[in-house]
Amino acid sequence: MTATTLRTRPPELLTEEEAAAELAALAAEIAHHDRAYHERDAPEITDAAYDALRRRNAAIEARFPALRRADSPSDAPPGAPPAAGFAKARHGTPMLSLGNAFEPEDFSEFARSIRRFLGLPEEEVLRFVAEPKIDGLSVNLIYESGRFVRGATRGDGTEGEDITANLRTLAELPQCLAGEAPERIEIRGEVFMTKADFLAFQAEQTRLHEERERRRATGERVGEAIRIPANPRNAAAGSLRQLDPEITARRPLRLFAYAQGQSSEPVAETHSSYLERLKAWGFRVNPLSELLPDEHAAEAFQARMAGQRAGLAYDIDGVVYKLDRLDWQSRLGFVGRAPRWAIAWKFPAEQATTTLLRIEIQVGRTGALTPRAVMEPVNVGGVIVQHATLHNEDEIARKDVRPGDTVVLQRAGDVIPQIVSVVLDRRPADSTPFAFPELCPACGSHAVRPPGEVVRRCTGGLTCPAQTVERLKHFVARNALDIEGLGEENIQKLHDEGLVRSPADIFRLAAHADRMRRWEGWGAKSKKPEEARKVPNLLAAIEARRTPPFERFIFALGIRRIGEVNAKLLARHYHSLPEWRERMLAARIVGSEAREELGSIQGIGPAIAEELVAFFAEPRNLAALDDLAREVTPAPVEFTAAADSPFAGRTLVFTGTLETMTRPEAEARAEALGAKVTKSVSKRTDFVVVGADAGSKAAKATELGLRVLTEAEWREMAGLG
Repeated sequence: MTATTLRTRPPELLTEEEAAAELAALAAEIAHHDRAYHERDAPEITDAAYDALRRRNAAIEARFPALRRADSPSDAPPGAPPAAGFAKARHGTPMLSLGNAFEPEDFSEFARSIRRFLGLPEEEVLRFVAEPKIDGLSVNLIYESGRFVRGATRGDGTEGEDITANLRTLAELPQCLAGEAPERIEIRGEVFMTKADFLAFQAEQTRLHEERERRRATGERVGEAIRIPANPRNAAAGSLRQLDPEITARRPLRLFAYAQGQSSEPVAETHSSYLERLKAWGFRVNPLSELLPDEHAAEAFQARMAGQRAGLAYDIDGVVYKLDRLDWQSRLGFVGRAPRWAIAWKFPAEQATTTLLRIEIQVGRTGALTPRAVMEPVNVGGVIVQHATLHNEDEIARKDVRPGDTVVLQRAGDVIPQIVSVVLDRRPADSTPFAFPELCPACGSHAVRPPGEVVRRCTGGLTCPAQTVERLKHFVARNALDIEGLGEENIQKLHDEGLVRSPADIFRLAAHADRMRRWEGWGAKSKKPEEARKVPNLLAAIEARRTPPFERFIFALGIRRIGEVNAKLLARHYHSLPEWRERMLAARIVGSEAREELGSIQGIGPAIAEELVAFFAEPRNLAALDDLAREVTPAPVEFTAAADSPFAGRTLVFTGTLETMTRPEAEARAEALGAKVTKSVSKRTDFVVVGADAGSKAAKATELGLRVLTEAEWREMAGLG
């Protein structure tokens, strides 16, 4: 092997062990950057670097689908939970993220995927609206009878922070829509600062900070620290999250509208005509947005925007391409965390050099020891970067990375944001190679690297506090049970004090309330209101999560390869915890009906099925699950959105060739109607939809006496005409 690093090697050249190790490192790194960007408005890497992380993760998962992790970033929606200082606001339709393109071939494949899903011929023209991708904060604006009534941040995609009062201060936000408008409509937009406004604002914040420090140095009492934003995006996000709307009103914020959420009635047939409606209502729409005549015009538009990027008044990090026809958008729908009808074609990022200060070893919930570089903070494309993954000990050895080295960071294309090379002629004379630890830094147990594997793992198992704490952090995370107030520091404190060793212990904390109040910073006698209310607020937040959605409960268990998407699939199929537990115990028997049923769930492959069976075959897992079930009652899945559908909660199998739509579109339609779509026929199947040239599945359906539908009957029952 040459000096080329593992992270720059194509996924097809990775071994299975290398791929598993890299996916573990990627999951941890992406989660870290999600928190930095969405919760703290303080990103440590550029957007392009972050996109490269996700792209690399997706490429490895595509090459090794059996290695897909329970905490896969591909399953995680963008955003962060609503901040504690704001009320929560639920979106009518989710505000999800976009898939990314980086090269012309990526966009071409995106167009081909649209044709495959809709069954369109090659000669069918695909028109896209190209919109420069503003680097700001996404907001959801609700208008009723033409009047602005509420606005919220994207949050976790399902619900965000209610920032209505702050949004009302924006001069570019119409308080009333001009002309006719739907009774109720959600309008999406981006709040941002121009480059010039940001520089002036940053200079003023710096001046205030320096003045505060001078006063503090003389012994004068001063107020809270002045936050100096690193870039326009941070400045816009921080301005919109001010608890005092008067502060927001003094900030130079701008708004472009660009999308639609839920609406009580249709307002346009194409996205381009919808943008015209936005302008007629009084919104500013990016004047650079353009309707392209066909898919082949995208590459030229991308090049033109890349050339104009530096001279624009605001930051953009790419171009969003949206299929113009809204009826096709509706048919395409969403997959995972992104729409099938839009994509963000991102610009490449930059390189920078800095000094490696030290290498830290982090211990994950599976015991994997992952090295992380801590560097002198460096500005890469306007974002301060301080940390980078080093993947594993082999990568450190291949690069010969040492503390004190001057290193090159690369944040572009296929390369993960990380150290890609060392500037050897600037290496300190007393430099020595880094020695990877053979003992776990958390518990002192041996860290073993089995033959043929690249990951060194702690052998401490359940006795290793780092693994236990990481599992607990996953359980309460925003995409799992989302228990407000149980961040990393508080979980660590509760574990160190011996109060929380398992998830169920969290729900028994009320018995230790008096003890917790005696801790520094947690006490009822504190002069700070937020500290005085810390324990009761935390206990109230815990109580509020005793009936979580079933899919969140499944994801929170941290079963390997069960990410959010797979958790939803399982929840929709089994409906409730008691039924899921019963069927999983039955599935332990190879060849059983329950095992066959598990393997037939659309999206649940053999590797995932094996992980589920293994989890329920472990007595300690069952004991922990049953202990948790005594404290928590997951809410069964209900199909309220499709309550009037004859397919709600029913199991469907499609077989044969359909004439009026592709199989993927039919399956997506069925799932939207509340159905469970599986790959094989069993006595638990409710309907079998038979197309042309149906084979053994149709015969088995007849043999079992199941209800068989023709394509026309399926369309009629589904309300498709």
